Amino acid sequence: MRISLLLILLLCGFRTMAQDPENTAGTRQLEAVVINAQTDRPLESVHVINLNQVVGTITDQKGTFSIPAAVNDTLYISYLGFKPQKIRVTNDMFKFQDTKISLTELAYALEEVIVQPYQLTGYLEVDVKNLPINNSYQYSISGLAVSYEGGSKTPGAVSKVLGAILNPADQLRNIFGRHPQQMRKLRKIKEDDRIRDLLASKFDRTTLMELLQLEKVDIEDILTNCNYSKSFLMTANDLQILDALSSCYEEYKVLNRTN
Repeated sequence: MRISLLLILLLCGFRTMAQDPENTAGTRQLEAVVINAQTDRPLESVHVINLNQVVGTITDQKGTFSIPAAVNDTLYISYLGFKPQKIRVTNDMFKFQDTKISLTELAYALEEVIVQPYQLTGYLEVDVKNLPINNSYQYSISGLAVSYEGGSKTPGAVSKVLGAILNPADQLRNIFGRHPQQMRKLRKIKEDDRIRDLLASKFDRTTLMELLQLEKVDIEDILTNCNYSKSFLMTANDLQILDALSSCYEEYKVLNRTN
């Protein structure tokens, strides 16, 4: 009799736990509204990224978004002219459909900008000397479909490129080895069109740093060791940087398996 009573109590306890939202695990659709903290008005076309599941979306005209998420996932919310936010998903955000996330406007101090045009004379020989020169050089190697940036037109640069191609495992193993999980995210990030569109409009590396959990110096270190030039690092948008990281990592994996 005691055993039967104990079993009944245990079954009731399990049923209560199963019905308790606090114990519910798994991914669900999370809905919330993004508003302007100063005006309380909804913000349209705000980018929302689930950093854990690497999926993205944008808000509609009412500032509403829906995204797959689980409890304790981190949402990265960004909008031009506003301070980005990182939000930890909680059970309450699933319980209540009127969750509002406020973004604060950034205050920019406008500074005087002096534009100095090229002083062209109309004489080709003179004007060519006044134009800026791109000091980055790419080297094409027979049998390879892509070219490699050496950064400078010197014998040392050529040797650096050849060394990276012929023995990249020794040069990059330590770099990629420190961030194995982040590097595995590259392919998943590239598959989401929303995230790619966002990265194409960014040049500050902030969103890319959050997605990959890498510091800016780490990103530059990886690409420098993959022989991308300083001018590329300074002028490329975040999507181009992502593609460069992915390309470098894929080549590294292929050649690392052969060593």
